[in-house]
Amino acid sequence: MARFALLFALCVLPALVAASRPVRTPFVVRGKVYCDTCLAGFETSATTYIHGAKVKVECKNRNTMELLYSQEATTDSSGSYTLLVNEDHDDQVCDAVLVSSPQKGCSSISEGRDRARVILTRYNGIASNDRFVNAMGFARDEVMSGCNQVLRQYLDIED
Repeated sequence: MARFALLFALCVLPALVAASRPVRTPFVVRGKVYCDTCLAGFETSATTYIHGAKVKVECKNRNTMELLYSQEATTDSSGSYTLLVNEDHDDQVCDAVLVSSPQKGCSSISEGRDRARVILTRYNGIASNDRFVNAMGFARDEVMSGCNQVLRQYLDIED
């Protein structure tokens, strides 16, 4: 029994301590929030970026989908946000999620552009600590003038 206790103390306890410690170098999660001015469903040349939008990163258990981690950020004047995440979320599903927009007339969440997956683990071959998240967007209540010309440039026209 004493050998078992010694083996446990030498092998298992250091592994548990190392696994429970926060990561020394945090992950840096970066993304942007935009206003879909033409209601195109994607970023266009007429897209504007939202200052003061709220975004959060959520990590859930892969099997039970129980929320295990959540952290919120606010966008700067360029519509960009940066979050520092200290823990490695090894086998969890993590998403950046839109919370709210301060812009009147552009506060309804654009369907399909309300969340973006972000990988917050070092056990995947990504060497950098920077994690770039796809842009997420809110939709305007009304289409901005001049959008017909903007959307025309995206048409597939063959000569």
